[in-house]
This record gives sequence, C-alpha cells and structure tokens, in this order.
Amino acid sequence: MPAECFFATCPRGLESALERELSAIGAQRTQVRPGGVAFCGDLTLAIRANLESRVASRILWRVGEGRYTSAEDIYAGARTLSWADWFGPERTIRVDVSAIDSPLRSLDFVTLRIKDAVCDKLRDLSGSRPSVDTARPDVRVRAFLDSKRWTMYLDTSGDPLFKRTWRESGGIAPLRENLAAGILMLSGWMPGVPLLDPMCGSGTFLVEAAQMSLLRAPGLKRDFAFQKLRPFDLKTFQQAKSALQARALPARPLPIFGRDRDPSVLEFARQNLKNAGVAEAVQLRCGDVLDATAPAPEGVIVVNPPYGIRLGDAAQSRALYPKLGDLLKRRFAGWRAFILSADAELPKAIHLQTSRRTPLFNGAIECRLYEYRMVPGSLRKERSIGEGRRPERASKRSPNCPTRS
Repeated sequence: MPAECFFATCPRGLESALERELSAIGAQRTQVRPGGVAFCGDLTLAIRANLESRVASRILWRVGEGRYTSAEDIYAGARTLSWADWFGPERTIRVDVSAIDSPLRSLDFVTLRIKDAVCDKLRDLSGSRPSVDTARPDVRVRAFLDSKRWTMYLDTSGDPLFKRTWRESGGIAPLRENLAAGILMLSGWMPGVPLLDPMCGSGTFLVEAAQMSLLRAPGLKRDFAFQKLRPFDLKTFQQAKSALQARALPARPLPIFGRDRDPSVLEFARQNLKNAGVAEAVQLRCGDVLDATAPAPEGVIVVNPPYGIRLGDAAQSRALYPKLGDLLKRRFAGWRAFILSADAELPKAIHLQTSRRTPLFNGAIECRLYEYRMVPGSLRKERSIGEGRRPERASKRSPNCPTRS
C-alpha cells in the first residue's frame, strides 16, 4: 500500500514516549512536534496505532494542505479534495478547526466554509449532502491553520483513544488513561517490577500497568472512526484484532499494588479492574497512604495526590506533602517515587531532593511529574510520620543520600 501521512496527538510532555511507541509498531519518518508526533505508513499502520497506542489521544490522517490568505482560499482548497473517495453523503460529519498565528479573525467562519466545501463537493457528485452531527458524527474533519498554510485531516479514532471502555466511574478527578500510561513509561517502570499507587482512586495507574504487563492492547474493546471510512479494509482490522487477542496473556497475580482510604472509591477501582479483565493481577487494600509499607525491597511508586485544584483546598493538600516525604524516607528506601502535582510548592513542602521534573498536562491542568530516588539510609533516626518538623539531613549534598559512618 502507498505511504500516507498521519499525526498522532497526545498530552503535552509525552511526545517522546509516543514516538518510541509508534516506531515500535513500524511508523516511518517520525517527527516530534508540540502535542504529538507526525509519521508515515500505510493504512494498516493507522489501524494498528489506534489499537495499540497507549499514549496517543487521536490518530489523524492528513488528506490535504495548501496556502491561504482568506477563508475562501481554504474553501476552494477543501473543495478540491476527494471526499467521495473517503465517505459518502449518508455519513454525518463534524468539522473542527484549530490555529496558531492565523491572520483570520473567525475560526467559526472557517469551520463553516470547510463544512460547505465538503457538502458541496459530495452534492455535486451524488446529488445529496451529508448532515452535520456535532455530538456523535460518523466522520470528523479536522483542520489546522498556521500563519500561511492549512492542513486537513480525517480523524481515524473517533472518541479519544484514552477512552478504553473499562472505566466504571471517574471519581473526583480521574487521571486520563493515556497520561497514566505515559507516566509509567516516563518512570522507567517495566512489567515485573513492583509498582505501588498508595492513593489509587479509581485505579487508572493500576489498570494501565496490569494491561501493559499482560500485553493487552488498549483498543481491543472499542470502535473507531476508520470503520466508517471507505479506504480502510475492515478484514485487515479484524485480523489485527485477532493477532493482538492471541498475544494477550491470561490474568495472574502481579506485583502491582493499590490502596486508598475511601472504601467507596476503592470499590470503583475494583470494578474498573474487573471491567478491564485484570482484577486478578492487582492487589488492593483499604488504608491511609501514611500507613503504607513497602511490599518489596525496591520498586516504583506512582501517585496523583489530591492537589488543591481537585480538593478546592490548597492548604489541605500542602499539609500532606511533608508527611508524604517522611513516609517515603522511612519506609521506601530503595524505591523510586513519581508524584504528579499541579502545586508548584510541592518540591519545597515535601522536603525531598527532586531527581527530575517533567512538565505534563492532565487535561487542561498544567502539572509536573516529580521524581524522587529514595536511597537506603537517608535518615539517621526513626521518628513518627507527620510530626511536621523538617527531617534531619543525612548529607549536605542531598537529604536522600546515604550516611557514611
């Protein structure tokens, strides 16, 4: 099949992880760009990317581009495209436009003119026009404008790819599934390494880690927009699904641990794990984060604590951080901890040396992923968690460094 060009979108900060993921399934000429990765391949690759990518939000198929100075230039360019090769007037459509540095004042008007171009072209060829459905369209046309050029895409995904279909309830502020998967990749965690989420909420980290460990492709139980686009071979789609289903491992106990102090929230996590088919793989326990103990000599902790935006009380969340820092130093020597937070005061409040800070977005919320390496022997004296005093430093270089006798 001839090579096509695509753009996979993802949460900001996960572009490099997405590029590695796409390259692993055969993407060619990958280019990291803000908010995603451009790549080339055949339509079968687009099918695989939709089924297998854990980090992508959407897979967009580039179908046209050109220069413009007005909305009418974009209309004329869009009307030259071969829309009838991709779908018929029986399909409902939706058009979305985004722009950076565009000189045009009204993106709503550009959206209208692109819709007109698609409908006019199909009417000329078939005698009828597609209807618009902004809620559940069959086909999503996406256009991007820079200062001089327009680029037109067909969305091959439909619903965002982070919608894996297993979520029973999001809880207060659920972590998006592809962000959770990306954080696991950024952490360097690998299947078989003990993983703990001591504030697991609805269990997003746990589900993603279990599915990664069991080689469960994230898109196996959902539908995609490409199923309604003419060029895509649905037999190829079924063959790709069958191959991924055959690769998947049966659920078994894994060193993946979750806890939460709220029994009702923990029940949501349990149901999500069941819906995802990985309930047997994860060990859940009800309990406060400050009572947690290490389930193994070393491993990875991932936690999305209730920062102020989620609670509506920044003071309450910041009061937790020193206690969390004490917990990590006392009970998790040998572990690496990764904390996602929108609170810029976290590094000061937690009283730990940050190994790395990675900017990320949880939906529209700008966050940082903080890495802490808990070196054995970081405290000379045991003391109770939550006393509120700054911990005694073991070394002038870092509060997490081992002492030397």
